[in-house]
Amino acid sequence: MIRLTNLTLARAGRPLITGATVAIHPGDRLALIGAKGSVKSSLLALLRGELSPEAGDVDMPAWRIGWLSQQPPQSDLPAIDHVMAADQGLAAAGQALVEAETSHDGLAIASAHEAWLMAGGPQARSRAASLLDGLGFDEAQMAAPVSALSGGWKMRLNLASVLMAEVDLLLLDEPTNHLDLDAVLWLERQLQRQTSAQIIVSHDRDFLDRVAQATLVIENGTLTRFRGGYSDSEMLRAQRWLEQDRQRQREQARRDHLMSFVERFRAKATKARQAQSRLKALEKMTVLAPARAAAGLTFDFADPPPGPDPLLVTTGLACGYAAGEPVVTVDELTVRRGARLGILGRNGAGKSTLLRTLVGELPSLAGDVVKPANLAIGYLDQRHIEALRPDDSALGHFRRLAPLERDPVLRAFLGSFGFSGEDAMRPVGPMSGGEKSRLGLALLAWTRPGFLILDEPTNHLDPAARDALADALAAFDGALILVSHDRYLLRATVDTLFVIDDGRLALFDGDLDDYSGWISQRRRGGDGPSRTAPPSSATPGEAAGPAAAAPPPAAIAASDRRERARQREQLAKLTRPVEDRGKRIETLLSRHQARATQLDQALSDPATFGDPAAAAEYGRERAWLSGEIARLEDEWLECQAELDRLREGN
Repeated sequence: MIRLTNLTLARAGRPLITGATVAIHPGDRLALIGAKGSVKSSLLALLRGELSPEAGDVDMPAWRIGWLSQQPPQSDLPAIDHVMAADQGLAAAGQALVEAETSHDGLAIASAHEAWLMAGGPQARSRAASLLDGLGFDEAQMAAPVSALSGGWKMRLNLASVLMAEVDLLLLDEPTNHLDLDAVLWLERQLQRQTSAQIIVSHDRDFLDRVAQATLVIENGTLTRFRGGYSDSEMLRAQRWLEQDRQRQREQARRDHLMSFVERFRAKATKARQAQSRLKALEKMTVLAPARAAAGLTFDFADPPPGPDPLLVTTGLACGYAAGEPVVTVDELTVRRGARLGILGRNGAGKSTLLRTLVGELPSLAGDVVKPANLAIGYLDQRHIEALRPDDSALGHFRRLAPLERDPVLRAFLGSFGFSGEDAMRPVGPMSGGEKSRLGLALLAWTRPGFLILDEPTNHLDPAARDALADALAAFDGALILVSHDRYLLRATVDTLFVIDDGRLALFDGDLDDYSGWISQRRRGGDGPSRTAPPSSATPGEAAGPAAAAPPPAAIAASDRRERARQREQLAKLTRPVEDRGKRIETLLSRHQARATQLDQALSDPATFGDPAAAAEYGRERAWLSGEIARLEDEWLECQAELDRLREGN
């Protein structure tokens, strides 16, 4: 177990953490969160032994530590060999075997071969290939030299390498960077099965919620451990804010604003799963509003002016870069006023290509995009920060955008996006990626678009800025098309989901949890029913968009009732064994979860560690339970997928 006792951490004489006492147990999966500049990287450097505390004690056992490097690897090895080399125990055993075979010493060869077997040598290549496949590598990329890969794929290679190594503590700084949603979902399951302790820094709240069992929060110079993932810790901190500052007018006003929007949305929301998922996210946001207001970021997109409806219509659209080679096709898509569309799909499926075609940045290969000539579209692509002038300030950008507006008005607007005082005058070049992204969003919001098309708008944003963006988009009354790997943002802002699969845009009849199950099923090679339906089955809009499910079946004629009864009986015979298996899994899962809760309580009690042997056993049992719970959850999902297949087939 790692113990930090009365820890004070400083840099350049400035205290960053003061008087912190925290324990990290074997098998812990911890999220590490805090505002920018809150010394998350310094704390990770301390745990790696690269930084010393200003005061206090750091009790570090002799744990093997795996660290996700942010530097692209440099090597001429094939990618799969580079990943295998990350397992130092395996590499050493392999080298020893080569040396023994060179010496022609039979006894040494036998001993080295046994060590190589114990290190997992026979399975190493398939294990490395499995990791790379989960992260999106195809066979050609696995065989390609590391030096031939692009920067994003090199960063994925770093992640595969750190997962390949046998370690006791994983330190992961932004592991979901450069990953598409499919790879993020795979990584969640991978980390849930890991028995090593993990400390994870990430801006992706859904990812942390699903992986982390507890959260370390750096706030106001303190380091505090909370139970649960990002959202649980956020709820606990929000409750503190509610108790301490319930009367603050600014916070209450923000909460009232969001609540009024929830009530308006409640009147429009259908029973469609995606709409209900968004309603729950909005209700949660009203509870968290006071804590978020304290972050000082209040993005706002002005309500759209009166205008035409529909906003965009396309039929038989083909999007791509070369004639006859479409990347994605769209049978039919109509975007009404107030539509809230989210587009899902693997990295490289054509999401950005589709958006560029819809806004007119890329000509279509076939079909037309029809939209009113006076429609103000606010388009934000993934490269928007590259268009900023590095030698100019945030205020300078706004002066060029609105040359007739007074500086106090521009400064007030910039302040809501985090550029107050002298920050508005700093040159853009040295700014962080998050600051540049906030400036790009501010420039977009100033133009008061009535229709937003956003491609990964949370890139580089820290959690506070992501929350501010989610609040702003949730309260925006205009139409929205959103591509994002941030599930929290999708849940809070989108009513209707589409997926690009096999080069075609289709409606996805379900919510993000259904999408996760669909992806899992495809990874296992299942051929169960797709949850997609042709886009023409719905016209996304304020009310019609979420209600994209098929109409209820017609009344069954009396003459068909006997046949229907016979079919139901036949279906029951097929589904009953699967349902029974699902119930057994649920019972066992409930027991494991109850025991895990007991162990979490015991491991959070300092008295437990009066008996080191018992504490270690608790930690091992807790790590085993984590793996079993993840396995049972996968089996339960398989049962549900099998039930869906049986019911669809009948």
